[in-house]
Amino acid sequence: MAVRTKWSVTHSCGHETTHDLSDQAADKRAGFARWLAPRDCTDCWKATRDADSESREQWLASKHAEEQHAAAEWAAQFDMPPLEGPERALDWGERSRHQLMVAAHTALVVEGTWDEADWAPLEEKARTITLAGWWIDQRDAEGADLLELLEAATEADRGTENPYR
Repeated sequence: MAVRTKWSVTHSCGHETTHDLSDQAADKRAGFARWLAPRDCTDCWKATRDADSESREQWLASKHAEEQHAAAEWAAQFDMPPLEGPERALDWGERSRHQLMVAAHTALVVEGTWDEADWAPLEEKARTITLAGWWIDQRDAEGADLLELLEAATEADRGTENPYR
């Protein structure tokens, strides 16, 4: 006799759903059905997710606005040039640049062995990279790696006044 593929599961939301578990290995079906039981059914889960998406979007918009404000203040304070690139990438690039520069300063100066005199040349190199896309591409980098990343940057990563380049 073959192991059944259809399992009736009563979910935590109270709905009973028949699940086709034929895509699961035969010896995993019972365990997967038990795993499904304490969770909402698909319809209730989607309704909760969709209802919550508005508050999540509001929270995310608020967080981005705070980060953008901090990045703009930081850029003004440290005389960072405006970034270039597509309009939709500029804010993200500014936030990415701010976060990476702060992480680098923390790793190298605050927690590391550098002093402000060592930091100044790195800051000058960072000013030469004005393409938002470059900073976005580095957003997951470690702060301690920034010097190497800046040294690896090419002329293509630096901005230009030539709109046809």
